[in-house]
Amino acid sequence: MSEAYTPFFYTPYRSYYGDETYKDDNSNTRYNKEVLADWDAYFQKTVPAATLQYLLLEASYSGVDSVYKNYKGTIASLPAKLPQLKTLQVNKKQLTIFMDYLLLAKACEKFAANYQPYYWGDDQPKVEVPQQLEISLSTAFKQAKDTFVKQRLWFQLLRYYYFLERADQSATVATSRTLKTFNASKESFPKNTIYYRTLGYLAGLYYSKNDYATSNYLNSLCYNYSYEMKIPAKWSFHPQEESDWKQTLDMAKTKEEKITLWQMLGTYFDAERAITEIVALDPQSEKLDLLLSRIVNSAESDLNGAYYYNDKDTAAKTTLRKNLVLIGGIAKKNNTAKPYFWNLAAGYLHSLNGDYPIAKQFYDQAKGQLPKDDQRVLAQYKLLDWSLYVRQLKSIDAATENKLIEPLNWFADLRTQKQDVPYLRYYLAVDQTIDLLSELYKKAGNPVKAAAFKSYSDFYRSNAQIEQLKALLNKPNKTAFEQAMLRYYPLKTEDLNYYQAMVLVYQDKLPQALAMLEKSNGESTPLLGNPFNIRINDCHDCDHQMAQSTKFTVSKMLRMMNNLSTEIKAGRNVHNNAYLLANAFYNITYYGNGRTFYQSAVTNADVTYPTSIPSAFRNMILSCKPAEKYYQIARDAAATNEQRARAVFMASKCERNESYTEAYDLPESSNMWDADVKELFFGKYFGALKQQYANTKFYQEILQECGYFRSFDGR
Repeated sequence: MSEAYTPFFYTPYRSYYGDETYKDDNSNTRYNKEVLADWDAYFQKTVPAATLQYLLLEASYSGVDSVYKNYKGTIASLPAKLPQLKTLQVNKKQLTIFMDYLLLAKACEKFAANYQPYYWGDDQPKVEVPQQLEISLSTAFKQAKDTFVKQRLWFQLLRYYYFLERADQSATVATSRTLKTFNASKESFPKNTIYYRTLGYLAGLYYSKNDYATSNYLNSLCYNYSYEMKIPAKWSFHPQEESDWKQTLDMAKTKEEKITLWQMLGTYFDAERAITEIVALDPQSEKLDLLLSRIVNSAESDLNGAYYYNDKDTAAKTTLRKNLVLIGGIAKKNNTAKPYFWNLAAGYLHSLNGDYPIAKQFYDQAKGQLPKDDQRVLAQYKLLDWSLYVRQLKSIDAATENKLIEPLNWFADLRTQKQDVPYLRYYLAVDQTIDLLSELYKKAGNPVKAAAFKSYSDFYRSNAQIEQLKALLNKPNKTAFEQAMLRYYPLKTEDLNYYQAMVLVYQDKLPQALAMLEKSNGESTPLLGNPFNIRINDCHDCDHQMAQSTKFTVSKMLRMMNNLSTEIKAGRNVHNNAYLLANAFYNITYYGNGRTFYQSAVTNADVTYPTSIPSAFRNMILSCKPAEKYYQIARDAAATNEQRARAVFMASKCERNESYTEAYDLPESSNMWDADVKELFFGKYFGALKQQYANTKFYQEILQECGYFRSFDGR
């Protein structure tokens, strides 16, 4: 397919495909390269490129005027950054003609190419078209002898009349100076870009006067001329009713013009009808390919992406079944210019419909038609054939694994860019088939191979499974299939070791956690706050912004936690050590200041919100039970009521968080705002504080800072 059609590939949310068509100033800059090239050829490359760039595309009217006056001697000097035309070795007559034209063109830019932004709901800024400019343009056009410049003056004059008459409700097409100017000189100039840009404004005139049939026909001529003309012509193409559409078709002078019109309609509204009409005119037309791609891509979007439509199965599949008949019927005739496209498309549509044996028949037909030197088409066939093969698998045995080795390596090479097939869209198909392989292994009771293809959180609930996967990753003599399969596993042994160390910490097995941490890649992971500090009210950002005399890493934190645990077991300074250890256990939960501890490669770094934490890890990461345990130890070992009150309140935070944890026990697809947190949950610790420690200073502190406790105290 010609790359000129790529902006018109189907996308569900955008008018055109590709970022290059969405630059803010695209309408004003679309023809810049051609404009520069034309004038460069006019001067036979005697004017420096930077000078042309400035004068044509960057300078304002006043900037051009200053440069020109300096050239004519009426301004003595110019700033150094402006071009000095006197120094150029150029045809003086041509340069004078050019500068005279350029001043007129810059004057026209003020109303024709000067977009003024405005806000939604405001009136669109009015464009003032200066009346006095008509005489200057008309006179210059009549007097011009140079055909190259005269055609550009024709364009400027006609565009001037277009803007003048567009807002004039009294003007008609019959009396239009825009039409009169076009007709008077349309045979005088070559049919080049300037000609068709001029024709585009004539099409705009007809549209403004509600003659949609003529407007659409003229736009189709512009569309068919060049790539640069396609987007503005298509943007201006708006069939309204069947009656005006038939009038447009009647204007077509050749079969090719009719085909162009049908292609434009197909990209605008009805690809199926357009394909039928073009096939009847010429089944070999290259304009069919774009419409075929749009049907395929829209089917993909409807079936795979529009999950939020309740009726998607009915509507999308009804359309799909209609297209199966249309595309399949054309493919079976094998009389298009590229029959393999149609066979591949028919096969793919049948695959989307679950008709796998029929899809295979079309793919087999296409295989013998593929061009041997077209890498992209061959790769597309391979991708489709692989996807179909995997979709039909019911189970996987050793023989199947051997068949999978080569395509698995090939697609892995594409993903790692060891191979490059330009514009091949393979990501979704590969992801879907890898998911299918993973599911097949799950059903077969082989969670290790399932996880190797698609790492899933539930796999990591079992330490035995993790050890099996580590053994596979470290296996010295892997089979060819194992090597290919593991190219899809995103983690390393060190990532698994860190996760296991993390789990051991939450299990309060600190010596074992330290030993495992030494085998991981997370020892130097920084913690943003001091994990041994705690506040009455949690404030992660406050902790992160505090100056820290000691910068903690995961390794440094675990060593200190282990030392504290050892001291507690030995009965030394139990209250202080237990309190600090409880703070650390609190801060490595979701509620604390050390979230980077659990944001690992296994748990996924994007676990900022409770509902973003996979359910397999949620109870572990949200649980404050270890912290509560050590706050209780600190309370029991305290020497004063102030110490006891502080420890009891911190334990109450753990208790309060349990109500949050319960509320966040939602499906992973849920929104965190769906959580139903109990409005007043006080628990046993608030009662203990009021009954036993109401006379402490700390009691007054928490009354000041904790709204929950104030509510409890004053109830």
